[in-house]
Order: sequence, then structure tokens, then C-alpha cells
Amino acid sequence: VVYNHTAEGNHMGPTLSFRGIDNASYYLLGDDPRYYFDTTGCGNTVNLRHQRVLQMVMDSLRYWVQECHVDGFRFDLASSLGRDRDAFDHNSVFFDAVRQDPVLSRVKLIAEPWDTGPNGYQVGNFPPGWAEWNDRYRDTVRGFWKGDEGAAGPLAGGLLGSSDLFEKRGRRPWSSVNFVAAHDGFTLADVVSYNDKHNEANGEDNNDGHSHNLSWNCGVEGPTDDPEVLKLREKMRRNLIATVLLSQGTPMILMGDEIGRTQNGNNNSYCQDNEMNWLDWQAVGERPEGFHAFVARMIDIRRRQPLLAQARFLHGDKTDDGERDVRWCRPDGERMQQSDWENPDTRAMSVFFTDEGLQLGMLFNAHHEPLDFVLPEGDGWRITVDTDDDERGKAAEVVSGSVSVADRSLILVERRHA
Repeated sequence: VVYNHTAEGNHMGPTLSFRGIDNASYYLLGDDPRYYFDTTGCGNTVNLRHQRVLQMVMDSLRYWVQECHVDGFRFDLASSLGRDRDAFDHNSVFFDAVRQDPVLSRVKLIAEPWDTGPNGYQVGNFPPGWAEWNDRYRDTVRGFWKGDEGAAGPLAGGLLGSSDLFEKRGRRPWSSVNFVAAHDGFTLADVVSYNDKHNEANGEDNNDGHSHNLSWNCGVEGPTDDPEVLKLREKMRRNLIATVLLSQGTPMILMGDEIGRTQNGNNNSYCQDNEMNWLDWQAVGERPEGFHAFVARMIDIRRRQPLLAQARFLHGDKTDDGERDVRWCRPDGERMQQSDWENPDTRAMSVFFTDEGLQLGMLFNAHHEPLDFVLPEGDGWRITVDTDDDERGKAAEVVSGSVSVADRSLILVERRHA
């Protein structure tokens, strides 16, 4: 939903409704009231600090819930909803109104936590009850899997729900909406197929769209018939989607990524009303095996695995049986030390979760060579996911002692014990 601006544009735009009714009340005006204070990039900003404008928006939201039975909203450029011109306030009149509303306080509230104005980037600063798109998580996961230096520490924080951003004012891990692709930017298939944006079709000489995509083409820019490149791209897609679905927080998947939808390297395709932006529903109906089946399996694993959706942030605390609820290790099985986290060349580590007789382990190897990972003592470890093994040959394999993790791969193991 878009409550941050209207279609009336800037001071040169058309008079359609609100401008003609009460321009000074409906919009934030600049120091010179002939112009708008624009934080949306669309020419104007709706003034939610005015009581009648606020009432209109609240009535609209309640209508969607009570009459149309939607279960929540994703708010476009949500920083603009909490603005008093240059300043953002997590206790703004709009957020306070939603918090006390008996209808709206009970539905899902998701913020796109930025806008184009001053102090517009507000990831982690929305009030309790709100979830937020976490673009820092997106960039961290992309950077780790393409082999960037210094990405191990940020990845660990993202896997545990980004407590550095969200553990305040009583907020919970679900506040972080974790994703690696959204409608803005590259699709998942393009993240592993293009190093650079290719927006020539947009008519702006490829100057539009974001240039910092943290993508990797796996050796060839764009389409290729090279079987080795295609195999690596498939594995990289599995790594990225598996990381999202194994992280604490709220996972988000871009529609079409599960069937490999591409925009041919265009990362700003809002203006393309053609095959570039359309979803091929015939391909969806065919339900191809391979990556589509892998995504379905990962969703099923997350759905039945409570350790992946904790109600509280994890910090390595002791459990009732004396084990730590989360433990980070090097491939040799020793605990990760501060020097390991600070080493920019650290590209492999494991994390183990423990709760009520169940242990879950994730083994990450972003190196270009395979590595042996030492498992915690005891038998009965079972491989449930191996992103290098698209045929599932290792799935359900029982291992002990150590396990080999292929280059640029992730393995999930679990064990039940008394």
C-alpha cells in the first residue's frame, strides 16, 4: 500500500483531488509553500500529521481489513509515514494511532524502512509490532556467497535475526524480513548471472537503477550454454534461497524466483510492460523439478523445524541441560574466536543450535575449494540438505566425526538425542 504520496505529483502536476480540496493540509509543504517537501521521489509527500489526513488513512486501512479481509500490509517508503519534515520519529502520530487501534494493531505491519528524503534510511528504527525489509541482510548474504572479504561476521548476525538492528524496545526476531531479491533490483536468477545491470531498454542510457548489486555471473555475463557455469549458477541459487529459509526472522521470496524468472539483467524494470516483467504462468503450472522442488523442500524444512523460528534472539546462552543454544565453530570444530570473526579471509564456519533433545547444524563453505568440517561428538548426525547435491544423493545420509562440504556449498545436519 502507498500512503506516502499521491498521483498529483509536484507543483507542476495535475490537480486531481486533494490539491484542489486543501493543498496545505494534505501535503507537506516546503519553506516556500508554493512547493512541496518531497521525500518520496514522486513530487509530493502526504501529511499524516494533519488529523483529517490521518483519519482518512486509518479509515482506508480499516476498510481493507474489515471489508476486504486482508491480513496485513507492506507500506511503501514507510519512513515518510513517520516524518516531521527532516526528522523521523518511531512514536509519530501515525505509528501511535496504529498501535492503539483495535483493528490495525492485530494485523501484519511491514515497513519498507526508507525513503528518498533526509534521514530517510531507518532500518531497525520502527516501533514494536512492525516488521521491516532488511536490505542489510540481503547485501550480507549476497556478499558472503560471492566470496567478499569480511562477510562472515555480518552473515552470522543476519542468520540469528539481526539483533544489532532489531533487539530493542521489546522487538522480536520476526521483525527482520530476510530476503535476497525483491521487486526492486535483480531477480534471484539474475543475481547469479550478471555482474552489471543492463537497463538499456529503459531509455536512460543504463544510468537508472542501482549499480551496487553484489551479484556474480559465475564466469559468463548473461545467458550461456556452458554446463559448468549453469551448474554453478544453480548451486549459487540454492545457497542463497537456503540461507534465507534457514535464518531467524521472517523469510521473503520474490514471486517467480522459484522457477528461475529473469529480467535479462534489468534491475529497474518498473517501466517494462512486456515479457521482461510478466510472469510465465505456463511455466508455473508445469512445476518443473530441480530448483522449484528444492525451494519447496526448504520451505517444508523450515515449517516443521521450530529451531529456525525462535521467539527470542539467540546469544549463545546455556540451556537447561547445560548446552549452549547456539555455538559457532571453525571447520576444525574449535569455537570461533574474535580473531576468526575479524579475519577478512574467513569464508567458512558452522553454527549449531540445541534445544530439547534436538541439535541442528549449518555448515557454510564460501571457499572455491571443498573443506572438511568436524562435527560435535556423538553419532546420529543426518544430512538433510546439501546445496552441492542437486540429486539429493546425500540427503538422509548418516555421518559422524566429520563431513566434506563442497566448494561454495551449504550443508544442513540434524541429530536427535536423549
